[in-house]
Amino acid sequence: MILGVGSFAHSVGQALADDGARVSTYLTRPYGHFAPSLVGRTFSREIFSSPAPLIRESGIGVVIPQSIDWALQPWAEEMLKTGVGVFSPTGEAMRIERERDFARQLCARFKIPFPAAFVASNRLEAEKILARHPRPFVIKNPLCSPTSPIHTILCETVADTRAWLRHVNYAEGVFLQEYLGRAEAGHIVLVSGGEIYSLVTNQEYKRAFNGNLGIVAGAPLGGLVARDENDQYGLARALIHPLRPWLRETKFHGPLQVTAIQRGGKWHVIEYNIRIGVTSGPMILRMLKNPAAIIWRTARNEKLDIQFREGLNFGCSLTLAGYGYPFTQVRSPHLPLETDGPFDCDVWWNEVARGADGQLLATGHRIADVTAFAATLPEAIARAYQNIRKIRVAGSYFRTDIGQSLWPPGRD
Repeated sequence: MILGVGSFAHSVGQALADDGARVSTYLTRPYGHFAPSLVGRTFSREIFSSPAPLIRESGIGVVIPQSIDWALQPWAEEMLKTGVGVFSPTGEAMRIERERDFARQLCARFKIPFPAAFVASNRLEAEKILARHPRPFVIKNPLCSPTSPIHTILCETVADTRAWLRHVNYAEGVFLQEYLGRAEAGHIVLVSGGEIYSLVTNQEYKRAFNGNLGIVAGAPLGGLVARDENDQYGLARALIHPLRPWLRETKFHGPLQVTAIQRGGKWHVIEYNIRIGVTSGPMILRMLKNPAAIIWRTARNEKLDIQFREGLNFGCSLTLAGYGYPFTQVRSPHLPLETDGPFDCDVWWNEVARGADGQLLATGHRIADVTAFAATLPEAIARAYQNIRKIRVAGSYFRTDIGQSLWPPGRD
């Protein structure tokens, strides 16, 4: 059972269904309900106040959360008491993503490079920190959540930082993390049975527009993954493997992603996430020979046998954004969605519904994710672009420059 909506639930569900799993989705948000229904039963939270009875009645073996917010729901403890496997760490292990300053402290404990960072409870404290440490900061909420009062604001100058500190919502305080530049990359592993298994090195294109311009969007506008079980760029060795004592201490099992910046020839942690991600996750599952078994065994903290499909060395994901995105306060009517011929790669619908006439309609800001794979990166990118150009919705757009910057890892 997937806990989520939209293209995440659609893509993860389809990859597992294609591998022989019986899939359903507990819909955790009020949009993106159509796509998950294409791969299995769906259950609305308005009708089913908790997934726990569904898990018991349907004999669900594993749940796969889209967001860490499942642990804050009133039904979280009841769900865990069912004994269902969770494809995510639980309890103390969740703090590595949930609490940004905890991640900083963890890095200090294990001597992992981390940017200078500070926590302030209000504007006055934040401005005093900036006065003592006059440098650009990335402004984040101290607690990570899709509903955080502050979403990441990337400031490249001191003046930008000072201006934004006058306008952010201090309801939960503010986390200030030194801006180290744009040479960003990520690496995703599975932790299970006390071991760390590298999967891919990835790049997310988080800015809204070509040239990495515009604001940091709520979700990436594109992404790349490269099969990397040998940790070619050293991200896991430098930033994840030193955590092994803590991972074992907390019985951590599940996905772990590190996002890092390279500065002065050294990787620095920007953040850790305990999900496979809305961009990279579906591509990883397609690249694995046995995704259902891997998720099942990881959820039970067992040793893994990771095997990749031959020829799927690289993946490219492109997002078709809808009218007004990333400025989500701008709304549009439901608009007709047209396709020009069949697709020869994966297309995962997000905020899409079927109209009374049977035709698809775009109903929100993120319409679809298009993902393609190949033996080489240029082939994967070209195939993804060939397919996304077959979709038309008024006012929609996609970035046309994925792969032209930020790759290979360490490049800005």
